[in-house]
Amino acid sequence: MRVDLFDFALPEDRIALRPASPRDSARMLVLEGDATHDRLARDLPDCLRPGDILVFNDTKVIPAQLEGRRGEAKIGATLHKREGLRQWRAFIRNAKRVREGDRIAFGGGVAATASDRGNDGSFLLSFEGDEPVELLLERAGTMPLPPYIAGKRPTDERDAEDYQTMFAKEKGAVAAPTAALHFTPDLIERLEAAGIGHVTLTLHVGAGTFLPVKAEDSDDHEMHSEWGRIDAATAKRLNDVRAAGGRIISVGTTSLRLLESAADDDRVIHPFEGDTDIFITPGYRFRAIDGLMTNFHLPRSTLFMLVSALMGRERMLAAYEHAIAEQYRFYSYGDASLLLPHGDPATSLAPA
Repeated sequence: MRVDLFDFALPEDRIALRPASPRDSARMLVLEGDATHDRLARDLPDCLRPGDILVFNDTKVIPAQLEGRRGEAKIGATLHKREGLRQWRAFIRNAKRVREGDRIAFGGGVAATASDRGNDGSFLLSFEGDEPVELLLERAGTMPLPPYIAGKRPTDERDAEDYQTMFAKEKGAVAAPTAALHFTPDLIERLEAAGIGHVTLTLHVGAGTFLPVKAEDSDDHEMHSEWGRIDAATAKRLNDVRAAGGRIISVGTTSLRLLESAADDDRVIHPFEGDTDIFITPGYRFRAIDGLMTNFHLPRSTLFMLVSALMGRERMLAAYEHAIAEQYRFYSYGDASLLLPHGDPATSLAPA
């Protein structure tokens, strides 16, 4: 499909630079079938049904942004994907100053050798020493905020907490599964009291999630690969929920992409462990999920294509136009949307 079909104009002042506080006070645009409602994230128990289940990503963001030098040249590196015990694929800033075999010193006694330059300009970084790379990053790295935030303000101590979800446990992501930033222990308790369960899976989000789609046609875009895991107990619980008539609601596009990678044509979710590069565009038949809670996405992005596949392109363009007019906050630290493609007249949401 033509990528320009997924373009829209977003005023710069709609890009959130800090999250809402408390987290569940963020606004939430609910699209339920053909209906649109303006709600808050804390209203979620009233927007779902007993027997539904939410699926969260428990990946934990590592301080994957590094600043270093090769000789006199300043080099920036954003780790993207683990390739080995001491090797990470990384996107390099000032890459024209780096050649295969060069040693980059990142300070704090942390250094790596660059090799295997990719077609996307990335390098494989092999870190020196015997310490786990995660310890090296704690010493030399900073939180890798999205470029649309980092370009407007420096990373600070608040981001170390703000850019992690309450479910963060498995270290390995270089970007947060931001839809889950809206959840608090109190909200989870109220969801459970309403008969709405939750499970977690792991997808280590890579920096490729921020790469623009440069192709004019979506068929020519090469999707980045990310590692994920769904264990057997989680797959069984999700299948049992569906068999009992409940809905599977993915919290975030990362959880959705992994669930869809693990589901078969009969809508059965299987245990999964490995890489996925699934690219969801309009025309895709969803096999695993019945709804999605997500933030507002970049124009012309793979994620806006994904939500358009779920709800329809024109529906999403109109929803984003509404969100812009109503002063919703966009992107990673912004507000949420709840996308329920099949409205249920028996449980239709009343306006807030």
